[in-house]
Amino acid sequence: MASRQNFLNVPNALTLARIAAVPVVLILLLFESRANCFWAAAVFSIAAITDWLDGYLARKWEIVTVLGKFLDPLADKLIVMVALIMLIPLDRVPAWAVFIILAREILVTGLRSIASSEGIVIAASPLGKYKTIFQMISIIALLLHYRYYWFLGLEYEIFNPSMHNVGIVFFYVAFFLTVWSGGDYLVKFFRVLLK
Repeated sequence: MASRQNFLNVPNALTLARIAAVPVVLILLLFESRANCFWAAAVFSIAAITDWLDGYLARKWEIVTVLGKFLDPLADKLIVMVALIMLIPLDRVPAWAVFIILAREILVTGLRSIASSEGIVIAASPLGKYKTIFQMISIIALLLHYRYYWFLGLEYEIFNPSMHNVGIVFFYVAFFLTVWSGGDYLVKFFRVLLK
């Protein structure tokens, strides 16, 4: 009964909702259109908010669970990677960059598992948080992609860049932070391991 109560809490429900959003984003992008891209961005945005909210509520209400610790990073990686992979055939992100981002996530997850099995705690770097912020903004803008003329009621191109151009700038900043934070984690891991 206790394990059931631990499972059925608001933070875990938000995490599961984020996982449920993954196929929604995937299907919307499979049938790409301006409207579907808008809705994919909306679903992704809500998922990004729940990413912050579930962690905040779990800490505030002191209901951090083992399941939550497992599901939360899994949900984050699933929705980010599905969005990035689906953006490749739409020619919005380069495949090589997505491959490096995916490789970094697998590497860091693997190193965390090894460290955890050895009882080693490696402090998270602020770089990872900045990486996530830039990554989320870039994906939302890349999902929107099109030029939205209703923005501020201005139709002049100088005031109304395409969401794709905005997204790609944030994407490359996020890519740089992804590689940097991955390297930083690798250095910390071996430093702790060799002590």
